Amino acid sequence: MPLSTMQGKSGAGGEVAARLAFFKGLQAITTRIHASKDIDEIIFELSSDLCALFGADRLSFFTVNESGDRLVARVKTGRGAVPGTRLPIDESSIAGYVALTRASLNLHDVYDAAELAAISPDLKFRTASDNLSGYRTRQMLAAPIIDPSNGSLHGVIQVINPRSGEDFSSVAKEGLLGLAQTLGVAFAQRSEAPATLRSRYHALVTDGRITGHELDEATRIAREVGAAIEDVLVQKLGVTLAQIGEAAGRFFNVPYEPFRAERVKQIDLLRNIKREYVQQSQWLPLEETGEGVVVLTFDPEHVRTSRMAENVFPKSRLAYRVTTRCEFDQTVNQYFEPTMEMGSVSDLLHDLLEEEQEMSAADDVSAAADNELVKLVNKIIIDAHRQGASDIHIEPRPGKEKTLIRFRKDGTLTPYIQVPASYRNPLVTRIKIMCDLDISERRRPQDGKIKFRKFAPLDIELRVATVPTAGGMEDVVMRLLANSEPIKLDQLGLTPHNLERLKRTIVKPYGLFFVCGPTGSGKTTTLHSILGHINTPETKIWTAEDPVEITQKGLRQVQVNRKAGLDFATMMRSFLRADPDVIMVGEMRDHETVSVGIEASLTGHLVFSTLHTNSAPESVVRLLDMGMDPFNFGDALLGVLAQRLAKRLCSHCKEVYRPDEAEVLQLLDEYCEDMNGTPDFRADAASARAAVFARLRAAHADAEGHFTLYRPVGCPECNAGFKGRVGLHELMVATSEVKRMIQERARVAQLLSVALAEGLRTLRQDGIEKVLSGITNMDQIRRVCVR
Repeated sequence: MPLSTMQGKSGAGGEVAARLAFFKGLQAITTRIHASKDIDEIIFELSSDLCALFGADRLSFFTVNESGDRLVARVKTGRGAVPGTRLPIDESSIAGYVALTRASLNLHDVYDAAELAAISPDLKFRTASDNLSGYRTRQMLAAPIIDPSNGSLHGVIQVINPRSGEDFSSVAKEGLLGLAQTLGVAFAQRSEAPATLRSRYHALVTDGRITGHELDEATRIAREVGAAIEDVLVQKLGVTLAQIGEAAGRFFNVPYEPFRAERVKQIDLLRNIKREYVQQSQWLPLEETGEGVVVLTFDPEHVRTSRMAENVFPKSRLAYRVTTRCEFDQTVNQYFEPTMEMGSVSDLLHDLLEEEQEMSAADDVSAAADNELVKLVNKIIIDAHRQGASDIHIEPRPGKEKTLIRFRKDGTLTPYIQVPASYRNPLVTRIKIMCDLDISERRRPQDGKIKFRKFAPLDIELRVATVPTAGGMEDVVMRLLANSEPIKLDQLGLTPHNLERLKRTIVKPYGLFFVCGPTGSGKTTTLHSILGHINTPETKIWTAEDPVEITQKGLRQVQVNRKAGLDFATMMRSFLRADPDVIMVGEMRDHETVSVGIEASLTGHLVFSTLHTNSAPESVVRLLDMGMDPFNFGDALLGVLAQRLAKRLCSHCKEVYRPDEAEVLQLLDEYCEDMNGTPDFRADAASARAAVFARLRAAHADAEGHFTLYRPVGCPECNAGFKGRVGLHELMVATSEVKRMIQERARVAQLLSVALAEGLRTLRQDGIEKVLSGITNMDQIRRVCVR
């Protein structure tokens, strides 16, 4: 009978009956202990029954390691418990004190410093498990597990927190002492069972791979020469890293994770982690799985008890993996590209300049110069990736002028470096070699792709275009294509107004939906976010792209290859024979592709594509001008989303200010300018303008009706006050009135007027709302939203 039940009984008769029932239950468990085959069976199979018997919330078993100086947690029940924790046998923990003094304890409150000090001034309660789980330990009974025949210590048992909320009784203490004595006998009788591992390498001995003497000798040699023990085991005794890793996994009770050359680093997990920190703290986030963030480390116990990983990922579950020191260093090198730490660009250019002097004399590029050039090209690509650039522009100039290299970051070209003039041709040749282009052809444009993983441990691809320029030279533009997961639709930066309308539109079973805007405005990113939103196991989605920049599970993605005859129209026709639900076409720029898209949408398929047009209404007129039948096109169309990218204000340094009345009125003028043709403004412009102002003030002003704006400042974290970009959106939904206007071949102004009346907000209006939200400023909106 649980003690909580016993304590609830009243009267001497009830207490006697409960006492007899308790010891009867304890006798049944004692019988099972004597019948068990080994210590593990005792510890793991009886823990829950013992908790029930004592009416306790939790129970802990510690066993003594082989060297006799530490306790190892074998079972710690409850969420947040950490099996494998090692405690010294001293007064720095309750279990350690019980093992040291061989005395049992009955603590009423382990957090009561006075109660602990009354037992011993140095006695402490370790709060790590409580902090990890959020559980509050209160009362604790603890007893040493001792062999009564020779007095040897085998471990410590603790029962924690009576479920009744009252204190453990004297019967519970008496019962725990009896249980500890029984366990002492059982542990002594099973001494031939597998012993607790005393080190991360000791399983190699228990498995017979090496002898205990060989391990001791390897430890001595490593200490004398200042090497790692695993290096001595590998080099002197022929032990493999996998064997060492498996042994460590058993010691820490954590899965072993070997080095995997094909692993792709997770940029999101490493965003705020530097190589120096990883080398110092000896842990690294590998990936995020169903278990949580997978943490790789050489010493899981140290990382777990220090809470370093919890501090970096406070809201994530952590799953630990142990590895060897060598494989940990390999993984760090793989994630932080040590081969790419080639010094500064100025150092590499200095080496090239020295080689340039030799080359002018000998008119030949030495092998050392070739090596420096290879390093320089790799360094350029790596720096572009690290700086978040979207494109690399290599621009040779005539005569003795140096070749200029620029990066496009957040839509703006910024100078990077200048390369000596004599290296302009070798530089272009090196890039052509990397993407298998014809190095002898300099008169025609060429296109290619670099899989950079072949040349350095960085998993990105680059789309390369060479363009012949005056003077027999060639420009090279490389676009970085990071194979990334799609952005969630809710994270695209759509206003709640547009997001709700877009979600309602894209879940239709069939129809035609366009995303339009100039090159580099994020159309493909938006399309993949839309596909990610509707991507379910019940949906078959085909995509034809040029190139495939974003990959998604569940999508069947095809790379367009015009040389092989695979253009967008051809791929769409093949998709129609492949039982699709949804088709995404990278671009519709000709009559044939649009015609097939309309045909597909009218035959029960949902079709998405992009257009290079300025606004949503202009997209419709553009397609009609291409010869589309207005009735079929009007029936098929679901909507058009136009978008631009504006620079985002740096969140670290942007300066807040309160605009004056003139600036607010100018914002209102620009917001209302696009609405002058709507019926409301034609009827009563003043009232319509007042209604718009009231809506903006309700959404973005403070309680007193004042707006708050921000201006760029500039700091080490950003580029002249801006960091990243934000999308501006104009969503025109094909309502019945819009469809009627399409079928009547209405002009752009007429379509815009109808769409505005039905909820469309133009690119400029969307941008102004994001200015009022503190995301960007009006200079950026005026720069990208020209009407």
